[in-house]
Formats: sequence, C-alpha cells, structure tokens
Amino acid sequence: MRDDDVPYIVIEKDSSSGMGSFVLGALVGAGLALLLAPRSGEETQAILRDRAREIKGTAEERVRDAQRQLEARLDEARAGVQTRVERVKEAVDAGRDAAREARSDLEHKLETSKAAYRAGIDAAREVASGEGPGVEGEVGEATG
Repeated sequence: MRDDDVPYIVIEKDSSSGMGSFVLGALVGAGLALLLAPRSGEETQAILRDRAREIKGTAEERVRDAQRQLEARLDEARAGVQTRVERVKEAVDAGRDAAREARSDLEHKLETSKAAYRAGIDAAREVASGEGPGVEGEVGEATG
C-alpha cells in the first residue's frame, strides 16, 4: 500500500484576527447610539437601575418560590422515608416475634419428644428386666 492512497486533511490558518474590524464596528455603534438615544445618560441610567431592581426582586422571589417547593418536596420525601422505615421496623419486630414463637413451639415439641423417648426407654428397660407386665403375660402364655 502506498502513502498516496491514504486520505489527508489540510488545515489552513487565517493570519488576520479581525480585531480591527471589531473595534471599528464597536466605535461606530457607540457613536450612533449616542446620537440616536431618545433620553439623556442620567435618564437612561435611572431606567436601567429601576429595571435592574425589578429583575433582582423577581429573581429573589423566584428563588424563594423554588426554595419553598424544594422544602415541600424534601418534607414529603422525609415523610415517605420515615413511613417506610417504620414499616420495616414493624416487619422486623413481627419477624422476631414469629421466630420467638416458632422457637418456643419447637422447644415444647422437643421436650414432648424427649419425654416420650424417655418413657419408651423406661418401658423397654422394664420389659428387659422382667418387671413389666408384658413379659409375664407372654411367658405365662408360652408355657401354659
């Protein structure tokens, strides 16, 4: 592959900055504004000050409104989070209560099973030692 086949980009730089044209336009515009202005400089400044105060007041009012709205939304969000936290706490407490109840029930069943096991062991010992009623009855029948 040859280097001639590769596309290339040429960037040309304009050496004139256009600053002179800008300054000339600004001077002409300022001169025309002074010649054609319907009010004096003091009147224009007073109007600009009044308008700036109006804009400032409007902006401050809008900022206060935005703050109020934001605070209201934050309060709603806090209330929602608090409600969810309370629900989770209630669910956790209910889970703990259920676990305690299940454990108590399981312990009761375990004690009942142990008692039945002990009773079975005791009955088996009685039968094995010949003291139990089942052994005598069976022996008497077998011999008689």
